[in-house]
Amino acid sequence: MKITDLLKKDTVIIDLAATSKDAAIDEMAKKLHIAGCLNNFDGFKEAILKREYQSTTGIGEGIAIPHAKTDAVKTPSILFAKSAKGVDYESLDGQPAHLLFMIAASDGTNNEHLETLSRLSSLLMDTTLRENLLAAQSPEDVIRIIEAKENEEADNEEETAKKKDRERLILAVTACPTGIAHTYMAADALQAKAKERGIAIKVETNGSTGIKNALTAKEIDKATAIIVAADKQVEMSRFDGKHVIKVPVAAGIRKPDELLDRALNQDAPIFNVTRESSGNTEEGKTENRFKEYFYKPLMNGISNMLPFVVGGGLLIALSFLIGGINAEGPFAEALNLIGGGNAFALLIPVLAGFIAKGIADRPGLAPGMVGGFLAASGGAGFLGGLVAGFLAGNVVLGLIKLFSQLPQSFEGIKPVLLYPFFSMVIVGFIMIFVVNTPVKWIMDGLTAWLNSLSGTNIIFLGIILAGMMAVDMGGPINKAAFTFGIAMIDAGHYAPQAAVMIGGMIPPLGLALATTFFKKKFTLAQRDAGKTNFVMGLSFITEGAIPFAAADPIRVIVSSVIGAAIAGGLALYFGCTLQAPHGGIFVIWAVKNPLMYLVSLVVGAVVTAAVVGLWKKPLVEKM
Repeated sequence: MKITDLLKKDTVIIDLAATSKDAAIDEMAKKLHIAGCLNNFDGFKEAILKREYQSTTGIGEGIAIPHAKTDAVKTPSILFAKSAKGVDYESLDGQPAHLLFMIAASDGTNNEHLETLSRLSSLLMDTTLRENLLAAQSPEDVIRIIEAKENEEADNEEETAKKKDRERLILAVTACPTGIAHTYMAADALQAKAKERGIAIKVETNGSTGIKNALTAKEIDKATAIIVAADKQVEMSRFDGKHVIKVPVAAGIRKPDELLDRALNQDAPIFNVTRESSGNTEEGKTENRFKEYFYKPLMNGISNMLPFVVGGGLLIALSFLIGGINAEGPFAEALNLIGGGNAFALLIPVLAGFIAKGIADRPGLAPGMVGGFLAASGGAGFLGGLVAGFLAGNVVLGLIKLFSQLPQSFEGIKPVLLYPFFSMVIVGFIMIFVVNTPVKWIMDGLTAWLNSLSGTNIIFLGIILAGMMAVDMGGPINKAAFTFGIAMIDAGHYAPQAAVMIGGMIPPLGLALATTFFKKKFTLAQRDAGKTNFVMGLSFITEGAIPFAAADPIRVIVSSVIGAAIAGGLALYFGCTLQAPHGGIFVIWAVKNPLMYLVSLVVGAVVTAAVVGLWKKPLVEKM
């Protein structure tokens, strides 16, 4: 299937009227809807915007590729729009977008269709093609230009294939969380630049339809180096002993030349499967070690545990709502049993298991879960689960290194017999005889301290936790406060999480109010972003405030911390507690004293808006 099979004359806009991102998306989606490509206009637009909230699809060089895969699409299609004025699209290089392609993929779309979409990003790497598209005067011109380029690419494929065996081989793996566009854009950027420079390359894509163009053991053995441009976990153990360059998927799109130079020069460490995690990127040695050995495994455990916490917490809260504080009545009892007796019983084993898996991959999961279960049953609680997870992961790494000396004939029984047996024995004995007792004392002491808090002390706790949530808006400090809140929910203390969630809601809500009441102090793009921050703030998505913090860190962060700290202190002063760890305003029924919780939220958001709004100078004063 060719790109021009999906791009039709009635899905081409030669002169896009919109100049803002939201308006451009609306105009393009309406064009697709008028062309009969959509089942549900609102559903498709919602899916497009949801993808944009994850990260911008403005890839730079004047190009934006908004995309969505949803059942709101009736006919898989591509829309092209050209803007002479340029659209403020929050692109990676900060430049306005002049060429926009909107990809509409249906839920039932087949692999052939997604592979066709991936070729689009390859074509856009060609500067001449971009210039020709900018000069196009009609839909017929656009289709003719793209069709000619497709034919040219097809003629060159055979010649490129013949050159590969005669040159040094560079391998690459690309992957993004959604797996529709960025995965393929990074792959095609690397391939296009390698072709331009006469470098042999093979790129494996880990997209929404699975692994394509998979690297073979023979190719890996032959490769000069491997580039891993990925924002999600990919299989890394196969690269043991090879020079591996690990970067975010955006680097594959933006810096293919630099990555190819590094690969040719083997400017990368040799990957060692016994000491490296598959999800790390190069972000500075100190930060990289922190993320590799602590932060990423911890987040892996928490993210996999979170559905149990959220589901279980909501079920418990609902049981109390229906049956009173003792959850009386058959329906309330059943809800409490499902949430508290079962979902919550899995929290610590799941946490420990996936921390261990984040360190040692699949062999770490079983001993991690066993260690977590021993921590839970031994009274060591959440802290014991953390210890069990990191203990199990590192024990397995040690066993992998130890058993690497065994003959090759033992390879088949290592993952199914040797790793689980020895790791469970070691982790189990350490948890029972070394860890559980002292950690239980710590947890009991923490519980007693929380029970003793009242008056000024409980207010101070709320100020600290809520303020931490606003400091780095989703970073390590934010996650530390959130982790503490979850740990306290597991221990049966619900006040800390009330401060945590309200602290995380304040930054986006405060900035949303500031852009509404102090319009002259924000750009048009910031005012548009402010509208979405109302929803993000009410949904407890602190990251919505990050673009504002990046543009004006001192004012935004200080204002956010002040508002969040006030809101957190007020919430705990009013005796608010929260049994659901996530959900924002949509789980207000799980809050004790919800009216005063809302009052605290409003006060904190208004304070943040007022401080940042009064502190910032009008835009005209900056010119």
